[in-house]
Amino acid sequence: MIENMRISIQGIWSHKMRSFLTMLGIIIGIASIIAIVSTIKGTSEQIKEDLIGAGNNTVSVNLNYGDSAYDPEYGMTDGTEPPLITDQQKEDVMNLEHVKNATFFYSKTYSSSVYYQNTSFQGGSIYGIDMNYMDTCGYMVRTGRGFIQKDYDEMRKVVLVDSNAADNLFAGENPVGKTIEIGSEPFTVVGIVQQNDDYQPNINSIDEYNEYYQMIMGCVMIPNRCWPMAFKFDEPENVVIKADSTDTMSSTGNAVAEILNQGINTNTSKYKYKADDVMQKVKNLQKLSESTNTQLIWIASISLLVGGIGVMNIMLVSVTERTREIGLKKAIGARKKVILHQFLTEASMLTSIGGVIGVIVGIALSKVVSQLSGAPTAISIPAIIGSVLFSTLIGVIFGLLPSVKAADLNPIDALRSE
Repeated sequence: MIENMRISIQGIWSHKMRSFLTMLGIIIGIASIIAIVSTIKGTSEQIKEDLIGAGNNTVSVNLNYGDSAYDPEYGMTDGTEPPLITDQQKEDVMNLEHVKNATFFYSKTYSSSVYYQNTSFQGGSIYGIDMNYMDTCGYMVRTGRGFIQKDYDEMRKVVLVDSNAADNLFAGENPVGKTIEIGSEPFTVVGIVQQNDDYQPNINSIDEYNEYYQMIMGCVMIPNRCWPMAFKFDEPENVVIKADSTDTMSSTGNAVAEILNQGINTNTSKYKYKADDVMQKVKNLQKLSESTNTQLIWIASISLLVGGIGVMNIMLVSVTERTREIGLKKAIGARKKVILHQFLTEASMLTSIGGVIGVIVGIALSKVVSQLSGAPTAISIPAIIGSVLFSTLIGVIFGLLPSVKAADLNPIDALRSE
């Protein structure tokens, strides 16, 4: 085997230009496949990171009425009251195995019930939050302070604003210490908050666009115990949970929805809590991306077929050129199997070297494409190993016919040939 490899390398080296041109189809095909697979993997990882976030692992569990999200601003035309989350249900959610944290909060969107002097807060959101909200949803205090337990215990009328709401309401003034009206009740601004970039929404649907629009308009937050002062009692709460890992997000979100739906007859009632299936969104987008790129891989594989035909052609030429050599080896006792192995080794070495060069070119090509287009790429080790093995297999398959032809040569006829 080692001797066959040595002879093969000598043969390839002695005809460098011919060998390179023969390998060119293999190099192009493997390079194209590596570049495409790297793009597929990079895009899939980017999709996952965009939709899930870089490690925030949060899942929203929302109350739906029929096929649409329940909107407390308008209520329901059939006059039915929405279900309320009990303290026991909250405790059960917090005690779930994979729930790292959870928040239960009230919200109003596009509200016009917030004023500072003559300025109305239009288009943003108002939240009545619990003590877990800031941590679960990735907010940090930028100026002033956050809510403390006494704010809840004493039902203090205090409010937090994000930087967008501060700009919209206070026009460059420092809002800390200022008083704003929420539902005709005075609330004192105690701090400015900012959400971590990992929690920013990604726009893949109309709902996500609306969420983004509300975010850029800003939000104000009051303690949830003060919500009835500004608005009405017995409003349903929103839920956001933070799972302990990305892999448990979907299952944990569904488990939370199941707990919240206890007590609701989902067969007759139109109300139902549903968890955002983020992982399913990821899988659907990844599947779409991969199906498109799979077609490109098949197109790139055509060059491998062309390269294989080129290998077979050059090996047939090599057999013709080395007919006397083959005849001499057979005359001194070389068996058909030895001749067959020698030419198969030469063909597979030719394509293997082309495969290795193709991998290197493919990695370089994927980096260049990433730099020029901004498309994410990620090198796939299994794809690299598979490409080299596949190129070797091409050499074996397309080198088989020339090898059999060489092994079947009659030694007397071979020695007579010129």
